Amino acid sequence: MAQHHFHLQASWPGLRNDVGTISCEQLKTKISIPKEMDGPGIGTNPDEMLLGAAATCYIITLAAMMERSQLEKEDLTMSSEAVVDVTNGVFTYEKIIHRPVIILKASASPQDIELARKLAHKAESSCMISRAVQGNVDISLEETIQLGG
Repeated sequence: MAQHHFHLQASWPGLRNDVGTISCEQLKTKISIPKEMDGPGIGTNPDEMLLGAAATCYIITLAAMMERSQLEKEDLTMSSEAVVDVTNGVFTYEKIIHRPVIILKASASPQDIELARKLAHKAESSCMISRAVQGNVDISLEETIQLGG
């Protein structure tokens, strides 16, 4: 069994509404509480980072599955949205919605289109981050599959 270890250093020198930093091998940024939660909104925040982790894991997983299936694409883009509920001062990360747009080659068959749809859904349940938050955060998919020009 191979294990991979990822390391992050964090610093928070001030109080609640101050600014800290995080640093890992490929990421270094300021962090603070988002403006939506009455913070300074400087740098990134845990809500964006969880959304970013889920989105990047999903889109990379989908691209890899399409490659393994030899399903050719012209483009793959996505927007993702997180829904955080605030009830009585308690913040609950409720839902992530991925909206991938898969543009297949103009010559794609109906079977290719169906395979793209199937892989879009399979990637969500196969992604490591989706599996990590399963049972706590609902992840849904609103995929669009188009043919290129």
